[in-house]
Amino acid sequence: MATANGTVAAPEEDGEAAVSAINFGSPETMSQIRSLTDIGAMTRLLHECIAYQRSLDLDLENLLSQRADLEKQLFSLQKSAEVLDILKADSDHMLASIRSTCDLADQVSGKVRELDLAQSRVQSTLSRIDAIVERNNCLEGVKNALESEDYESAANFVKTFLQIDAKYPGSEQRDQLLESKKQLDGIVRKRLDAAIDQRDHPAILRFVKLFSPLGLEKDGLQIYVSYLKKVIAMRSRLEFEQLVEIVEQNLEHSQVNFVGCLTNLFTDIVLAIEENDEILRSLCGEDGVVYAICELQEECDSRGSLILKRYMDYRKLGRLASEINSYSKTLLSVGAPEGPDPRKIEVFLEEILTLTQRGEEYTEYLISKIRGLSSVDPELGPRATKAFRSGSFSRVVQDLTGFYVILEEFFMVENVRKAIKIDELVADSLTTSMVDDVFYVLQSCCRRAISTSNINSVLAVLSASINLLSNEYHEALQQKMREPNLGAKLFLGGVGVQKTGTEIATALNNMDVSSEYVLKLKQEIEEQCAEVFASTTDREKVKSCVSELGEMSNGFKQILNAGMEQLVSTVTPRIRPVLDSVGTVSYELSEAEYAENEVNDPWVQKLLHAVETNAAWLQPVMTPNNYDLFVHLVIDFIVKRLEVIMMQKRFSQLGGLQLDRDARALVSHFSAMATRTVRDKFARLTQIATILNLEKVSEILDFWGENSGPMTWRLTPAEVRRVLSLRVDFKPEAIAALKL
Repeated sequence: MATANGTVAAPEEDGEAAVSAINFGSPETMSQIRSLTDIGAMTRLLHECIAYQRSLDLDLENLLSQRADLEKQLFSLQKSAEVLDILKADSDHMLASIRSTCDLADQVSGKVRELDLAQSRVQSTLSRIDAIVERNNCLEGVKNALESEDYESAANFVKTFLQIDAKYPGSEQRDQLLESKKQLDGIVRKRLDAAIDQRDHPAILRFVKLFSPLGLEKDGLQIYVSYLKKVIAMRSRLEFEQLVEIVEQNLEHSQVNFVGCLTNLFTDIVLAIEENDEILRSLCGEDGVVYAICELQEECDSRGSLILKRYMDYRKLGRLASEINSYSKTLLSVGAPEGPDPRKIEVFLEEILTLTQRGEEYTEYLISKIRGLSSVDPELGPRATKAFRSGSFSRVVQDLTGFYVILEEFFMVENVRKAIKIDELVADSLTTSMVDDVFYVLQSCCRRAISTSNINSVLAVLSASINLLSNEYHEALQQKMREPNLGAKLFLGGVGVQKTGTEIATALNNMDVSSEYVLKLKQEIEEQCAEVFASTTDREKVKSCVSELGEMSNGFKQILNAGMEQLVSTVTPRIRPVLDSVGTVSYELSEAEYAENEVNDPWVQKLLHAVETNAAWLQPVMTPNNYDLFVHLVIDFIVKRLEVIMMQKRFSQLGGLQLDRDARALVSHFSAMATRTVRDKFARLTQIATILNLEKVSEILDFWGENSGPMTWRLTPAEVRRVLSLRVDFKPEAIAALKL
């Protein structure tokens, strides 16, 4: 069989050499054909050869069919070759031009480089010549300036020479200039020392400014800051000695002004930095300002600490604190021995507070000053803060703050105890004097503690105030409410006793107002601490501490509710007889009886009169909140009793209308008595009246479930059926058939 390439596979025959494959296109084909001896193989090979020939014919025809396209492509290539020849000629010409231009550019650039080198050498030579001339001028200028004592010009000549010498070193005049510089340096230092000794500030500024052109900025900065420290130390020392002299002469306390002495020290330091900001920056930039702040702070640590220590000795705070601490176990107990005079302590507290506040303001100012310098190391601010807070002045302030906490707690306890002790009724006030006095003291002490900006002081004072409220003050409030037989005395002779009613109402008012004051105190403390303390941790500590005040307020309200219930239990027995009489009133009314009731009310007005007589007279002596609570408790009693009575009656439809009218009259009257709504108190009674007004049993479905609209039913399905059964004209089987 012939293959695609003309190769034929020859089958093997017995006694014949088998030809594996014949390629009709190869020269060896004839020799292979001649070797064949089998007729069948020859025949098959002939057929394959014919087939191979036909495939060749087809290939030739296919190639001939492409002749036209090939001729077109050859023609196109011939034309392209002509264009390529033209392009080659142009590119050869362009290449020659570029080579020529490149050679010319190389020659020009070489000349330019030679010219530039020559020019730079000329420029360098001219600069060196100018430098030599300028050096000579500087040397001559320094000599002439020194002779005429024009030290500013001399310093500028030195500066110019040094700048030239740094650019063109190896000058023969350098030694001469350095000698003149050394001479000028000595003169400037000598004159500056003399000016400092004479406290001649203009002269000091003049010579300090000469250190910069001489390249001695750090030396000038150190000398000038040292001078500022001496001035501040001298002023502070003189003022402190005057203060000590006044103390030793035992003059009036008003003349012993430790606050003024410390404030003047702070003022001198701050003014020294602010007024000399320009000269400090001219010497060493912003680093010079930081150096001055840190150096002058050493004077604060020294002089400020001395002032505070002397103040603590003068006020004998250590002994006073020991005296107060000796009573620490009995300060919160009734009948504890009296300590120091609280009025005297208050003076000390105000002084300590002012001293610590001035110190805090001064420290914060200097720290913010350092932080505000843009070119200073950003880590310098935290380091300066740490240094300021760990300095000797800060440590003495901490000692003074410790005394403050002891004195503040003592002052607060003593004044609260005094306020409780002298408690009395106040004209035109619904509470006794104790309430306003105690909370005024606590508010003042807490504000003062917060203004120290010391979180530990704040927490200590807050804890002490909370202890006072939860112990002594709490006991005083309850004692007022536990006074015996007040309830029995409330209606002596059958009428309300004004004095007894006022006493009871005032005790309840104290509890009500105290509950509100506790929350106000809590809110005020949190707001003030949020302004003073930026740290989230500090704020959380304060929030955790004052959270007890919220719990305390709730505790006061619970006691108030219990006391109010006792008062109501004293009043309600005088109202109950009128309520009991309602049990005799019929609600199976005819039209005539219904009309008669409209003219002559059977019981509502009597009940309201009893309420007015036995309850309303307490309104002027109660706080609005307490009177509302009192009225609502009375309403609770009336409504519960009325529900019991009405559920035992039988009603006609007109009787239901009558009950609805009675309920509306009660709601209207009690709404006028209380500021808070009372409708919810009468909701069940009103809904009972609504059910008893229905034309037929099935009408309840128009108001029940999905048809209730905005109304929320307070009655259960069982109670609704029970109310329906009170109607004399409703059949039990119709009621039982309702699907509620």
